Amino acid sequence: MINNKKIAVVLPAYNAEKTLKTTYDEIPFDIVDEVILVDDLSSDKTVETAAAIGISHIVKHQKNRGYGGNQKSCYDKALELGADITVMLHPDYQYTPKLIRSMCYLIADGVYPAVIGSRILGKGALRGGMPLYKYVSNRFLTLSQNLLMNQKLSEYHTGYRAFSREILEKIDYESNSDDFVFDNQMIAQIFYAGYEIAEITCPTKYFDEASSINLKRSIKYGLGVLGVSISYFFNKIGIGRNKIFKPKTKN
Repeated sequence: MINNKKIAVVLPAYNAEKTLKTTYDEIPFDIVDEVILVDDLSSDKTVETAAAIGISHIVKHQKNRGYGGNQKSCYDKALELGADITVMLHPDYQYTPKLIRSMCYLIADGVYPAVIGSRILGKGALRGGMPLYKYVSNRFLTLSQNLLMNQKLSEYHTGYRAFSREILEKIDYESNSDDFVFDNQMIAQIFYAGYEIAEITCPTKYFDEASSINLKRSIKYGLGVLGVSISYFFNKIGIGRNKIFKPKTKN
């Protein structure tokens, strides 16, 4: 805990057997209370590895729900366990767990309700092996999104994020896509609800076991991202009706 706030780290996993233990071993357990792994029907031994290293909360999907669908299960479980701060960490070791403390303190101290680890701040992206076409598309999409959404993030496409309980309870992440555009929809929802997002510099690693999407899916993702930002713009000026921007309805 930090300031009596319970911290959960959620691991949306798909074929993460080879990198899971390395990721898990760097989690700062002096502040982290719960670790949750959601397995999206992996074909390797991700679940067995998670149990062997001592992860106590393992959720197994009976069918592959996709990256966004996996995160929905992650956040549902974190809220169920009473987490005040939830950190989403990829178990492929592309992002270092050593930043969890910094991200959580910003939320626990009431400075920001959401924090993302930016690969673009500094020079870590290309140095860490990000393909040039991904870097260029990242910069183009981020510029377009900042203009459409009137924001100033250095990037919208990192998978390293931390959220307060208030955010997860207020935004309707269940209405988002089950695909990769889920991440961008969440950022748009957070801004639309009037919250601010902090960024910290995050080194990244690209290697064979690190998850990535191919060019075809990258193009689909890019078009989806622009669609989210355009929808945000029209909803903000009062002529859009996208359901993802409606507050979550309580059961």
